[in-house]
Amino acid sequence: MAAITSASLARPASRGGATLFAEIRAFWRAFAAKAFNPYRPELHYMRGPGPACRAKQRTLSPAVQSMLSDIRTAKAQKAPSA
Repeated sequence: MAAITSASLARPASRGGATLFAEIRAFWRAFAAKAFNPYRPELHYMRGPGPACRAKQRTLSPAVQSMLSDIRTAKAQKAPSA
């Protein structure tokens, strides 16, 4: 979380009450803007599919494996021998 600092509170409050109130109000507005910012890019950053996704895609169901073997044998029979 970002640290919020205020140089206005470090100075003595020797000026008028309206200026002090404006500085306090500005501090709380800045605090609320930074503390309750709904944009969180780290939650939406995607690097791509991970190892679990790749492992899942590599495993084929037996039905798909049999279809692939049928396609390969059909291509082998169809291909002219050179």
